[in-house]
Parts: sequence; structure tokens; C-alpha cells
Amino acid sequence: MQPAALSIEDKKIQKELQALVEPLLTWYDSGHRILPWREKPDAYRVWISEIMLQQTRVEAVRPYYDRFLQAFPNVSRLADAPEEEVLKLWEGLGYYSRARNLKKAAMQIRERYGGVIPDTYEALLQLPGIGSYTAGAIASIAFGRPVPAVDGNVLRILARVRMDAGDITEQRVRRDVQRQLLAVMPPARAGDFNQALMELGAVVCIPNGAPKCAVCPWHGMCRAAAAGETAAYPKKSRAKPRKIEEKTVLLIQDENRTALRRRPSRGLLAGMYEFPSLDGHRTEEEVLSYLSAAEYRVLQIRRLENARHIFTHKEWHMIGYAIRVDELERPVRHAGMPFLFAEKDETEEKYPIPAAFAAYAKYLKIRLGNEKYLP
Repeated sequence: MQPAALSIEDKKIQKELQALVEPLLTWYDSGHRILPWREKPDAYRVWISEIMLQQTRVEAVRPYYDRFLQAFPNVSRLADAPEEEVLKLWEGLGYYSRARNLKKAAMQIRERYGGVIPDTYEALLQLPGIGSYTAGAIASIAFGRPVPAVDGNVLRILARVRMDAGDITEQRVRRDVQRQLLAVMPPARAGDFNQALMELGAVVCIPNGAPKCAVCPWHGMCRAAAAGETAAYPKKSRAKPRKIEEKTVLLIQDENRTALRRRPSRGLLAGMYEFPSLDGHRTEEEVLSYLSAAEYRVLQIRRLENARHIFTHKEWHMIGYAIRVDELERPVRHAGMPFLFAEKDETEEKYPIPAAFAAYAKYLKIRLGNEKYLP
């Protein structure tokens, strides 16, 4: 990423941003958080951490990060791993396309670069799941490249300190910030600079609740704080309302096992396993008719609690039924119902089930994600 020629306005902005660099780095040096991926910031560890941290809190990521590195300590091990194994270790972190893209990218790194993660922003940007922010983070932190890493944290803190009314959901605004930061990147401390910006947005100039302006390294320099307007920044267009989808979840059990179904290889929660479900909120009679048509002999059915799960652009509003079927008369596999029946331990250890079904997994005493590692 090469700096572009600066306009008069850009030079003014550059001067303002330049004044922020030294106090930010001094603050970062005085006591930033000790995080496992900062202890040994090689490219692989930085890459895994940055992908996990996308839209996920640091405290939620820590145990997943440690287990992931134990299972897949390098690019080759990740490239060789079955996708289901990768997804199972990701279970509970959400946004599962991140895990699938890690696997795809590892395969490409092995094929194109001999298993060595490329050290340039441009090459990193070509890998699956790596956008401009992640490419900038890896290039700067692992390789010392003077490249910005602009995410929501960075956009927020810069919008506040400058009282910038640009809509941070617009790509134009993000590109402008990248270009402006590129001009002030400290060449010898590019990685620290990017991490300091991230740290400031995570622990001081926070997204929810009042920012901790009294301990901010930019205290006295921030226009929004001086005007008492921090809550008004950043500006962002109103998100579209989420689409509501109604579902009926079926916990189908024989004597010892529970029915699971693999989701399609594309789309939402691709490749994950789920408890079978029907579109819409179905009555008990409709569920019984559905199972009878597939030659299941139902011994018992009872209604379960309602549940809701929120995705980025949609919500699932679910009702559920616990259903006991006759094991001896259960069809092995029905054309319209590609179910597999798995025992509890097998389900916990082998089949990745998204947290969307956590409310129903508890009825089966099946622990998902991080829960199964807790005492």
C-alpha cells in the first residue's frame, strides 16, 4: 500500500493526526493488556487471533484461541484438518464462515507459498476471509509493514477526536481514513500503532456506554469530548430491520441417540449440524403428520419453550418439540429426511452445532462450544 499525493486538506488532516501518534504510543507502552497473541506475534498467531476477534469480545476468544492453536499449531495442520473438525473447535464463536475461510486460506498458503504466510498487504488481501483490516493487521504486527488496520474501533475513535461527521458505514469514509493514517504511520512501530488504536477503542473510547475520557491519551485534544458530544459520534446510517424467520425445532430421540441434520454447504451456518427443523411455527398435529409420512413411529411428543436467536441480518423465532420415536421401527435414512442419529458424547465431541440451538441442546444435556470445557 503506497501513500497517495496529499491535497491541502489532506496535509491539514495529516498534521492533526500526527499530533495524536506520540501520546497514543506513550499510553500504549505504559500498560496495554497482556494478550496471548501479543506474546509471540508471528504471522500465524496474529492471523488466527484477528479472525477470531472479528465481531467477538476478547474474553470470549481467549479459550478458543488456545484450543485452536493446540489443535492446529501451524498452517499445514490447519490445511490438512477436516472442515468438520475446524468448525467443531469454532462451535459457539459464531460467524462460522470465518472458520471455513481459515481452512481455505491455509490450503492456498500451502499451495501458493509453500506453507509460509505472505508478508505483504497485497498478497494477504488475496486470501479467503482476509479483508483490508485483517491484511493491515497481519502485515503491520507480524511483519512491521507500515499499513493501517482500520476497523470499527479505529473509525469510532477518530470520528470522536476529530468530530468527523462522515458515515462510517460508507466505504468511502473507511478508504479516506486508511489513506490519512497511511501518511502518519510510524515506520518503526507500525504494528504497535495499529494495536494502540485497537486498544484505545476497546478499553477507553468504548462503543457502548460512556467513554473513559479522563484516562484517554487524547484528553484535551478530543473535539467531541470538549464539546460534550461523544455520544453523537460516530455517525452511521440506520441499519435495515432484521428479517424474522419462524422455525419449529424437533428434538427427535430414540432410546439413546438424537437426530441431527447437516446444513447445506452454502449459506447461513453452512456445513454445520442442527436439530431438524421445519419452517414456520407448526402445531403438534403437523409435526406428527410430518414424521408419520417418513415412517417414524412416535411414542411421545411434548412442547418445549420458545427461543430466539439473532444473526446479523435476521432473527430466528423458534418453538420446539421433544419427540421420542421407536428405535426398532425407525427408518435408517429417508429420502426426504437425511438424518443421522448420534449419542450425546459423540454429538459433543464430533458434530459442530451452532449456538442458535443452545436453548434446545440443554434439554438433551448436550453442551455446546466453550460450555463442554467448563467444570
